[in-house]
Amino acid sequence: MNINDYTNYMSSETLMGPNSVRLLEELFRKYPLQLKADATVLDLGCGKGLTSFVIAKETGAKVYANDLWIKAEDNAERFEEWGVGEQITPVCEDANDLSFDKGQFQALVSIDSYHYFAGVVGFFDNKILPFLDSNAVVLIGIPGIKNEYAGRSEELLSDWLGDEAYMFKSPREWKEIIGDHNRIEKVETWEMECFDNAWSEWLATNNEYACGDKRYFETIIKPYTCFVGIYVKIK
Repeated sequence: MNINDYTNYMSSETLMGPNSVRLLEELFRKYPLQLKADATVLDLGCGKGLTSFVIAKETGAKVYANDLWIKAEDNAERFEEWGVGEQITPVCEDANDLSFDKGQFQALVSIDSYHYFAGVVGFFDNKILPFLDSNAVVLIGIPGIKNEYAGRSEELLSDWLGDEAYMFKSPREWKEIIGDHNRIEKVETWEMECFDNAWSEWLATNNEYACGDKRYFETIIKPYTCFVGIYVKIK
């Protein structure tokens, strides 16, 4: 994957936080998706569809782009404009109540969204695993707190995040949260390398939320937080 292929698509309009394509690039570099021609991928929490677009272009798979906050009709319009309207199906469903078929997906990707709804033990087993095919792969990239500050999110991050600070968990904590269901072959978590680039590209936009994040970057975001990469291999 060459991130420069997507420069024209990464903008203050399509980005909803630190550059999601940077996170996706690292995940794909570390764990390339080896998918068959008829494979289907769920992009869970796709925002305005930028990651879904990249997944579709890089894998050739059929992508279901699901987001609770962005209207499916709006994403459908973007996908048509980007020339992938036939390859990506926009969906607007709650991650706690997905209506897909059992074993429908050969891969699941979730960038900068999984922490909003999945930070409890049992969520993966009950809400995600049923929709994954045998030998499926899960790739997640989310903001979190560095391992050395685990358990201190509300203490250290509340000035920036308010009552959402508890959602930021460490790589070690996320490994425990994903769990060890008998269908899971392997779980790996790590502090991602793309932190500086993803953040600098976001802060360089004129997005109003990026402007708000600038106030806290040097004092809170940079010293205490990271991006957590999560890889899960299903049996």
